[in-house]
Amino acid sequence: MCCVTPLAYFESHLPSILADLEAIVCLESPSHDLPGLEAVAAWLNARFGRFGELTREDTKNGPILSLKFGHGGPRVLVLCHYDTVHPRGAFAWKVEGERAYGPGVYDMKGNIVQLLWAMRANDEMGLGLPRLELLFTPDEEVGSLASREAIEAAARRNELVLVLEAPMGNGDLKVARKGTGMYTLTAHGKPAHQGVEPEKGVNAVVELAHQILKIVALQEWEKGTTLGPNKLRGGTAVNVVAAEASVTVDFRVWTMAEYERLEVAFKALEPVLPGARLSLSGGLNRPPMEPSPASMELFERARRIGASLGLELGAGRVGGGSDGNFTAALGVPTLDGLGLFGADAHQLTEHVVIPEIPRRIALLSGLLADLAAR
Repeated sequence: MCCVTPLAYFESHLPSILADLEAIVCLESPSHDLPGLEAVAAWLNARFGRFGELTREDTKNGPILSLKFGHGGPRVLVLCHYDTVHPRGAFAWKVEGERAYGPGVYDMKGNIVQLLWAMRANDEMGLGLPRLELLFTPDEEVGSLASREAIEAAARRNELVLVLEAPMGNGDLKVARKGTGMYTLTAHGKPAHQGVEPEKGVNAVVELAHQILKIVALQEWEKGTTLGPNKLRGGTAVNVVAAEASVTVDFRVWTMAEYERLEVAFKALEPVLPGARLSLSGGLNRPPMEPSPASMELFERARRIGASLGLELGAGRVGGGSDGNFTAALGVPTLDGLGLFGADAHQLTEHVVIPEIPRRIALLSGLLADLAAR
């Protein structure tokens, strides 16, 4: 064993790794599907139980599982979620050529298998593991509403955070993510008969149209701030002046400063039509994951390890959020995108690239060993 490199170890064990991957992917676990989530929780208990007893916290969105393991080096939190976006039966596990397909194989059940084998190899080969806290959550795909408190509490207990979400499309790691949120703006008017006395009404749809143009004007493309008024609702009947209308706006920001600007601007919106009024709800769901010197130092460690494996890793930025947004916002150095290489997250062609699996596990294995020796 002493003469075998971690990469060779994972290459030789690839059939067993694929068997574990098939097993967890075939346990379908859409968000809010409690029986499916329970089945995966049982799988996690069985596989990770070799490292210690997993603790469990039951929530309305499914069980949160955690495990603490290791004794040396910094305290490192590893974040994984085991829910998927795909409804049951959407598509099935299959291997075609160099690709393995299945619901959640890329986002992010394959990355849970990656963690399992990285820990197993480091333990068996004496490569070392830092003081790890693993957190497996059941609701990341629906906003982590039941898990956020546990994630933030765990982050405060640890010095570093590794997030096993998928890498960028070109394989780069992720050092920044946009903050995400939604506002719902409702315009309140006054109903009236459209044919007999429309002048007695106040049209909420027209008021909302004015407001949508104001909202779109708040975008700052150069700063990466986007606003999508993508969901509309309004009116009751075509011959009745609309008494109410609402729009839900998706917004994304790279910095908290930009979110604060939007918050002030949305709250300052004023009606245009006489007699109309406005109400606002919503706000920030995930704060932006802004890179820090400490998180960039963590990235540099991973980049150097990747280079030794033939991987050229860049520092990626992505518009979508993850649970790493929560930990980075607390000031805990966070590195994201450490998962398996593949493509098509949330699509029926979601897959991982089989020949790249050993190198990506070796990257995580090397990073864990490097942190243990720090």
